[in-house]
Amino acid sequence: MALTKVSTGVVDMSQDTGGLAIAKGTTAQQPTCDASTLGSIRENTTENKVEVCTSTGWQFLEEAGPSFTPLTVSYLIIAGGGGGAVMIGGGGAGGYRNSYNNEISGGNSPSETPLTMSQGTAYTLQVGKGGTAIQITGIADASTDAMGTKGSNSALSGGDIATIESIGGGGGAYYTPGYGTTNTKYYGGSGGSMINFGGGEYAGQGTAGQGFNGGLSAASMPYYGGGGGGAGGAGSSSGGGVGLESSITGTPIFRGGGGGGGSYSYEFLPGGNGGGADGTKYNIFPYQGVATPGTGGGGGGGTAAASQTNGIKWGSNGASGIIILRFPASYNAPIITNSSNLSVTNSIDGQDRIMTYSCLQETSNATATITF
Repeated sequence: MALTKVSTGVVDMSQDTGGLAIAKGTTAQQPTCDASTLGSIRENTTENKVEVCTSTGWQFLEEAGPSFTPLTVSYLIIAGGGGGAVMIGGGGAGGYRNSYNNEISGGNSPSETPLTMSQGTAYTLQVGKGGTAIQITGIADASTDAMGTKGSNSALSGGDIATIESIGGGGGAYYTPGYGTTNTKYYGGSGGSMINFGGGEYAGQGTAGQGFNGGLSAASMPYYGGGGGGAGGAGSSSGGGVGLESSITGTPIFRGGGGGGGSYSYEFLPGGNGGGADGTKYNIFPYQGVATPGTGGGGGGGTAAASQTNGIKWGSNGASGIIILRFPASYNAPIITNSSNLSVTNSIDGQDRIMTYSCLQETSNATATITF
């Protein structure tokens, strides 16, 4: 169709009660915006807004009044904690990544950058379950693989954001002198504990930006298992590493504590502040402590009394992780589809909405697709 140019600078339609029909189309159908089309206007049917071609590209014409509030999303994403060993090491906490209000991330790393997300875009999340403590019937059945399993990863991903993934906590070590110097089963968001008998052993390593290393066990009687690494501190022969405190929900809460080690005495080592389970002492059955669900805390280490035929008291499972999203309350809660084992809470703190996603059952990952 040919273009008709208007000779005057102003078209007077003040007596017309109708509207002016203009070009319209989706974002994908935008025509080229260059010097030859400056000043062109169109209705963007993807965003339901009028846009104009400017020297810096297509720009929306905003309504008078309050400026547009972007969908800026702060997050706290914690993976599942590692399971405690049969004997005697504690599990590491799940990886801990935080972008809220300049709060630090695991391993005392700087706060991450909040996400800019989009309405109408589908995002996928997974909340990781905790690792398990392998259960055996007696000392004769134990093997070098009778350690806690790693926790499962937690992640948030989508087409227009970089994937944010927290790594499951490392499992606690089994007591076998000289074993496991480089076994990556101990590695995780925070490292599982490691043995210290026979020389040459190393603590399970945490992941940079997510958590600390596990601790070595005491090398002399009474034997204490090393504590699992935490989000805020390394494990040690005194207990699980400490977690970190976040106020992303409006209330300060510690999460990401490492599991405490078990012992060959009547004592036990405490789990780290932040949901880490206490270790086990041999006269307690089946285990001493329980990791707090939704914290990514590590499981407690088990123990054994050599004089008992079936003296092993296995450790405890790691805790499930959590995903918390905080964004302006002017946006509704995301629509959830394709969910499995998901528990959801929706709350308001000041001008922000807080969405919390966790595992309904501790034994399985929680998954879902969310769309703002």
